[in-house]
Amino acid sequence: MKTITTTEELATFCEGAKGQAYITVDTEFLRERTYYSKLCLLQLALPGRDDSTAVLVDPLAEGLSLEPLMDLFRDTSVVKVFHAARQDLEIFYVDHGVIPEPMFDTQVAAMVCGFGEQVGYETLVKRIAKEGLDKSSRFTDWSRRPLSDAQKVYALADVTYLRQIYEFLSVQLAKSGRTPWVEEEITLLTNPETYITRPAEAWLKIKTRSTAPRFLAIVRELAAFRESYAQERNIPRSRVYKDDALVELASTKPQSYEDLGRSRLLLREARKGDIADGIIAAVTRGLECPKEDLPQPDMSRDKMQVNPALADLLRVLLKAKTESSGVASKLIAPASDLDAIAAGLRDVQALTGWRREVFGAEALRLCEGRIALAAKGNHVEVIEI
Repeated sequence: MKTITTTEELATFCEGAKGQAYITVDTEFLRERTYYSKLCLLQLALPGRDDSTAVLVDPLAEGLSLEPLMDLFRDTSVVKVFHAARQDLEIFYVDHGVIPEPMFDTQVAAMVCGFGEQVGYETLVKRIAKEGLDKSSRFTDWSRRPLSDAQKVYALADVTYLRQIYEFLSVQLAKSGRTPWVEEEITLLTNPETYITRPAEAWLKIKTRSTAPRFLAIVRELAAFRESYAQERNIPRSRVYKDDALVELASTKPQSYEDLGRSRLLLREARKGDIADGIIAAVTRGLECPKEDLPQPDMSRDKMQVNPALADLLRVLLKAKTESSGVASKLIAPASDLDAIAAGLRDVQALTGWRREVFGAEALRLCEGRIALAAKGNHVEVIEI
C-alpha cells in the first residue's frame, strides 16, 4: 500500500484523479487535546476495485503541502465522496479555507435510501459490499509514526469500500428520483457558516434553567471569553471550564479570586492567572451591560400551546410516511418539529423542500382536518375526508 509523503507525489496522484468521475476521501485526526482537529492521515481512492488506486497521504511528513489536493477539491468536474463528512469538511475549511465541491455524503444518501438513522460505515460495508471490517485500530493514536500495517489496512478500507457504496447509492437515488433530496441536505454541509464558531454566539449552545436577561448576559460574556481563550490557545473549551461551571459562575457572579475559590465546579487552574482574570472581567461586563443590550431569548417555542392529540397523530403519520418512503424519520422531522406544527407554527424544516413532499404537505392537511388516519393490519392508511 502506497503512502504519499511528498508534495510532488501528491500532485501526480491528484493530476491523475482529475480525469475521474469521483474520488473517495476520508481522514484520521485527533481532537482530544486541542480545540481544532489535528489532521494526522488522509485516505484517497479512485474508481475501480483495484487497491493500487488507493493511497494514504501523510500530512505530518516534513515539507508536504496539501495544496495539490485542495486544487483537486476545487475542481468541480470530480465528485468528492465522504461518509459522515462534517468533521472532515471542518478540517479542510479551518486549515485551508476550502470545502470540496461537488461532494457526496454516503451517510446522508443511506438515510434517504432506507438504511435507517445515521447509519454507520461498517453497516454499509456489510450490507452493500458484503464484507467485514476490522475496527481494532479505530481509536489508536494516528499522530504517532511509523503507522502499523494494521492501521494502514484499517485506514485504506475506509475509502476502498466507499467506492462500491457510493456507486450503489447513486444508482438507487437515480432510480427513485431522490438525488435532489441528497443535494439539498448537502447544501448545509458545504455552507462555510456550518464550520464557523463565533465567540459572541457561543452562549446560545449553553443549556440554562433561568432565562433572566441579566443572568443570560453573564452567560454570554463567560461563554465568549471561554471560546476566544480556547481558540487562541488551541485547547478544548472544557480545559478552560465546563458548561456546568460556567452556569455556576453566572449564578454566583464572582468578583475576586477569593470568590472564585469558593466555586464547587471550577477547575483549580482556572481560579488564578489569565483564566481567573478573564472570568472576573466577563462577569463584570455582564453585570454592567446596558439594559437595551441584554439578551432576549426566543421564548416563542417555550410558550407554544401544543395540541397533544394532534402531536400524537403527527407522530403516527410520520411513522406511516417513514415506512412508505423508506427515509429515516429523524431526517424527515424531529420531535421538536412535530410539536411546533401541532402548536400552529409553520416555519419549520419539516414543511420545506423534499420533506414537504414526503411528509409536510400531508401533515398540514391533517392539521386542517382534511385527512384522517386509520389502522389497517400492521399499517396506517391516510383517508380523505
